[in-house]
Order: sequence, then structure tokens, then C-alpha cells
Amino acid sequence: MPSYSYLGPAGTFTWLALTQVPEAEGAEWRSVNNVGEALDDVISGRSVAAMIAIENSIEGGVSATQDALANIPGLRIIGEYLVPVNFSLVARPGTALADVRVVAAHPVAYAQCHLWLDRELPDHEHLPATSNVTAASGLLAANAIADAAIAPPGIERELGVEVLADGIGDNPNAVTRFVLVSSSLAIPERTGADKTSVIVELPSDAPGALMEMLEQFATRGVNMSLLESRPIGDALGRYRFVVDLDGHIHDERVADALLGLKRFSPNVIFLGSYPRADRRNVEVRSRYGDDVFVEARDWLRGILSGEPLEQRPPA
Repeated sequence: MPSYSYLGPAGTFTWLALTQVPEAEGAEWRSVNNVGEALDDVISGRSVAAMIAIENSIEGGVSATQDALANIPGLRIIGEYLVPVNFSLVARPGTALADVRVVAAHPVAYAQCHLWLDRELPDHEHLPATSNVTAASGLLAANAIADAAIAPPGIERELGVEVLADGIGDNPNAVTRFVLVSSSLAIPERTGADKTSVIVELPSDAPGALMEMLEQFATRGVNMSLLESRPIGDALGRYRFVVDLDGHIHDERVADALLGLKRFSPNVIFLGSYPRADRRNVEVRSRYGDDVFVEARDWLRGILSGEPLEQRPPA
């Protein structure tokens, strides 16, 4: 039976993202503690794929995921999924809000609730947890340190905790983007509503180097939906860029941009082309359509092969 890894236990936002994958229905679901463990499951073959968070609409990219994808070879993104994110503050039965001094929370969840926490619990301390559900379940341990936890709404139906406050997220419209990562090199079919992800290193920190990278996309009409920098780690001031592009590698404009990028960059990591979660078709101006690139290549091929040029009538 195929297995899928996710940041568990059951009930986490990652778990909710995995429920959106039709192929995962009826398969074994492996609960793991962190992104590294999830991706190790994929590389080792214990799981056919892993669901991991890659971006949040409030906090931006998830650095642990971006760095893992940059440093672990042989991984491909095969799908993306969106999960609306909100939070509750829960505690052991009998605990009042005034009693709370230590709050357990996953760091990403904590960052998305800090305004509420600073206002309602200005003297609290943060105890990091590996997941939102683990933060809540840890309250029931005999040696529990935290007085309360940030957890997904409805967790009180699964655990013996009480809700101290609902809707404590700083932004009610917060959404987390998850990606399904596999070791399969097969590229999902082009749908017209696709996204392509790459990681790119600049050849140097010379003036204009970043602009030269961006021009590879701009001159071919390829829109970027994400551009984030992460330190490479080998020297101060050296960065790689995580880039999401609107379109599929089978789109002529995207393929041509990647070729230009490869000529420019000392290291390009292709993370995958996959259907967009919102299923919104990518709009392409006519001068960047597939037929324009094909016609240009045919024109050049004709010149190189000595074919007679088609004569156009005078205007």
C-alpha cells in the first residue's frame, strides 16, 4: 500500500491539505515531526510523496522547506494545495485566560497570532512545538510546561481541552500553501493553469546580476508569483532565489526562460511544473504564445538550412 508523509498528528493543517489529494485516499498516512523527516521518507522510498508547507500569505515562504528543497537532490513538486488558516487558544479544563503564562505553539502559528497574544497576554512566554496539534496534546502530559496552546479550530472535539478564545489569528484571510513532493521525475500534464518552481543562484554579486536574472522572465512574458532569497550558507552575502513562475515547462515561453536562466546561473534547480491550486488559467499576451516561439525557431532554422525566404507583398 502506498504511503504519504505529513506533519502530524491527525488534525494539523498539513493533514487537512493531504485530505485534498484524491490519490492519498485509502493509502497509509505517516505522521512525522518535521519537514526533514517527511522528505527523508520520500528519498528512502518509505513514502511515495510528502505534504509540506511552503508559503503563508502572512509570513511568506517557509524557510525550512525552501532550504530543504535546495539541499536535497531528487525531489519534485507534483501539486499544490491551499488551506485557510485560523487558530484557537486552548488550555486544560479549569484554566482561565488570566492564568496563562506560557503558550505552546508551532513557530509559524505563533507568528500569525502575535498581535492578539501581545494584546491579551503581554507577559506570556512562547514554548515552540512541532505542530499545532502537538502543542495542544502536550497540555495534557503529566510534566506539561505550557498553560495554553495555539491550535486548529475544533481541536477540543478530539482532545480534552477547553477553548479560551477563538479566531486569534491576526489576519482572518490567512492561507497556507502546501506542496506535495515526490521523487518521481515524471512531470504532471500541462493544464493551462499551472505553476513552475525553480531555485536559482546568481553568478556573482556584481551590480545588475539580479536584474539580469529577472530579465530572463520579463523578456519572455513569464510572470513571477513568488521571489524570495535564502542564504546559501557558504559565505556571508551569498544568496539563492526561490522563484515561482506562472506557466508550465511545456509552455514555450517558460521553457525558453529556463534555458536563458541556465545559461546565466551557475546552479538552477528545477522543482517542478504542476497544476495551480486555484485552477485559474494563466493569461498570456499573444506575442508570448507558443506559436510565436515555434514560428521564430522555424524562421531561424530556415535561414541556417538555406531555405528560400518567403517573400511578403509590399505594404
